[in-house]
Amino acid sequence: MFLMPGLTWDHTEDIALALLDEHPGVDPLTIRFTDLHKWIVSLDDFRDDPAKSTEGKLEAIQMAWYEEYKDV
Repeated sequence: MFLMPGLTWDHTEDIALALLDEHPGVDPLTIRFTDLHKWIVSLDDFRDDPAKSTEGKLEAIQMAWYEEYKDV
């Protein structure tokens, strides 16, 4: 059986789209990084080590999510 690799911290755009689906109508700029981290690691497809996140990666995901949010 072949398993597709899941999301990792480097999948910024894919995580942003998943967050947009999971939390429609939420302005990403109102979310604290601690909550953002919890939301990301709780995504069904997320497979990375939760401890590997950095402020820079969280910020990049938040900004990518915001760009998608603005377009909705």
